[in-house]
Amino acid sequence: MTPTLETKYVFTITAHIGEVISAGDTGAGVRRVIPVIGGTVKGEGISGRILPSGADFQIIRPNELIELEAKYAFETDDGAVVYVENFGIRFGPIELLQKLKRGEPVDPKLIYFRTRPRFETGHPNYQWLTQYLFIGSAARHKDRVVVDVHQVL
Repeated sequence: MTPTLETKYVFTITAHIGEVISAGDTGAGVRRVIPVIGGTVKGEGISGRILPSGADFQIIRPNELIELEAKYAFETDDGAVVYVENFGIRFGPIELLQKLKRGEPVDPKLIYFRTRPRFETGHPNYQWLTQYLFIGSAARHKDRVVVDVHQVL
């Protein structure tokens, strides 16, 4: 019998972001740091606010593929603090990726932007976040990143 892979939507992370900080071309690509300054987490059985506590650390490769590593925290409405590490990639036609860099709108369906979030918390109501794998489908906007998080069953 072949094992199956299923997912279910659990919540949406809307991370508000600050101005891009660039360290320039480091030889491995262009290193960028983008502060995470707030936002929301909303879903069935979980909601809260993103704390101004981290950043997205990126490398832009010469072919415009972006490797992302975001680290931040959110606080649920009932007071739990959840630490997030979210690794991912964003890729698409170069002209559309350049539009995103300039802050111009691009249809998210035209950009491949997937993530692998991992969560840590000591709060007993949210231990399930530490016991499963999750994947995300994301979209970049001028002032925010929106990630629909799915639990891998």
